[in-house]
Amino acid sequence: MKLLRYGPKGSEKPGLLDSDGQIRDLSGHVPDITGAQLSPASLNALASIDPTTLPLVEGAPRYGCPIASVSKFIAVGLNFADHAAESNLPIPEEPVIFTKAVSCIQGPNDPVMLPKGSLKTDWEVELGVVIGSRARYVSEAEALGYVAGYVLINDVSERAFQIERGGTWDKGKGCDTFGPIGPWLVTSDEVGDPQNLGMWLEVNGQRKQDGSSKTMIFPISKLVSYISEFMTLEPGDLITTGTPPGVGMGQKPEPVYLKAGDEMRLGIEKLGEQRQIVVSWTKEGAA
Repeated sequence: MKLLRYGPKGSEKPGLLDSDGQIRDLSGHVPDITGAQLSPASLNALASIDPTTLPLVEGAPRYGCPIASVSKFIAVGLNFADHAAESNLPIPEEPVIFTKAVSCIQGPNDPVMLPKGSLKTDWEVELGVVIGSRARYVSEAEALGYVAGYVLINDVSERAFQIERGGTWDKGKGCDTFGPIGPWLVTSDEVGDPQNLGMWLEVNGQRKQDGSSKTMIFPISKLVSYISEFMTLEPGDLITTGTPPGVGMGQKPEPVYLKAGDEMRLGIEKLGEQRQIVVSWTKEGAA
């Protein structure tokens, strides 16, 4: 299944994408797409619904983040060897984890706003993992059984805040609008092997990133197991799993960073595509 949320910010409704690529309204069956709807039993119940019996959503509504009320947004850094190399950092011996503020989460096609004073805002196409069952000290062999599905994420990052301002990476990772997610949550059964998905990102029509999840240093099963040693993962929690090379910081001969008016387009095989326009910082926030 492809589960989604559609409509104006703050008023999204639950839906699913049918086999013809049309949005069907799920609000007669579930109040929203939260962790409570992502358990194996709940997903089986949703999968039993004939999409043609659901109301068809007309037009082209806005997509919101496909999961409501995310409690944790965990990120993994330097999980592709070639990205570590372009960052001039060693390949980690254990997964590098940090958090993105849940307040940065937004729809996949909403504008990305440069933070106040930003000079080094960057792009990162990433494969996101959505937890479906409570996970605490789970084994690597069991880990994928705790995953409800997968999403496309742009891990937008302000490199000066991240690297040059002291302390942890979190400062440059959780700025408002820095977490576009979606357009859909694709359930695990439909994705199949998550370690064999093509990933790409373009800026202003120029391909910058072109990679595959098969080149991750630590596979998703390892990441879910590892993170569950340090915190309990709850249904609806998100893990974003690292980016292939080609980020702005790694461009040659000089780094290239985002500016107002730039367009990012990105996608992951089976998980859909995103498009964001970069806008300048305003006190009122992005439109």
